[in-house]
Amino acid sequence: MLDFLSFGIADVIDILIFAVILYQLFKLLRGTAAIRIFWTIVILFLAWKLLSAAHLNLVSAILGQVISVGVIALIVVFQPEIRKFLLLLGNTRLIKLFSGRFHKKQGSFQVNDAEINLVVRACRRMSDSKTGALIVFEKDTPLDETIATGERLDAVISRELIENIFFKNSPLHDGALIIKHHRIMAARCILPVSDREDISPDLGLRHRSAIGATVLSDAIVVVVSEQTGKISLCQNGNITVGISPVVLETMLKDIFLNEKEGEKSKL
Repeated sequence: MLDFLSFGIADVIDILIFAVILYQLFKLLRGTAAIRIFWTIVILFLAWKLLSAAHLNLVSAILGQVISVGVIALIVVFQPEIRKFLLLLGNTRLIKLFSGRFHKKQGSFQVNDAEINLVVRACRRMSDSKTGALIVFEKDTPLDETIATGERLDAVISRELIENIFFKNSPLHDGALIIKHHRIMAARCILPVSDREDISPDLGLRHRSAIGATVLSDAIVVVVSEQTGKISLCQNGNITVGISPVVLETMLKDIFLNEKEGEKSKL
């Protein structure tokens, strides 16, 4: 029988930490085929604890051995998901608050008002001509690994350059363009594609890449659909589809410029 009288503050903290980790893992796997395995593991773990509490020693010992061996197998099989989970934890507010004490924040200083206007004008023209585009704005999470997958440019942001990169016959049009520190750092970059099952079938590979990239980082991704010409903005794994250039400009300025003003007021 459980001794509830000995339940203290340490037990509360233990449960809260476990709940946070479980919730973040659930958010990562939600909508994917791996969610079924996730719930199977949770059920087996709860069953093991209940059997142990009921003093069914033989069954609980066997189940405990199965779980211990299964954990090692899961680490091998789900190595990509575990990496995503750790990256997701690294992008939580608590981790950012802690790490922000040791390095200067630069995310809100990646683009200015004029550069946002140039990107929006390019997206408007590409939307009218139904030219597919995938534009990534780096914030606090470094995208050096993603930049390394493409062609490094390190060029000034301009409407003409963005349109030329995504022109259908351009060798750089297939992939993402990365904007960092007021520069177009690279083009034809490869983004991680989300395997979530709850994504609308109307959304193509560019949209899935945008969702995948913003789940693993705090980047902001703008997508122009090649099929419909619709503009979308993706942040924190959530995508807003079919926005106008005016709304896109407002959203980008809210994300970058308003945040920048907020940081200045704290100084």
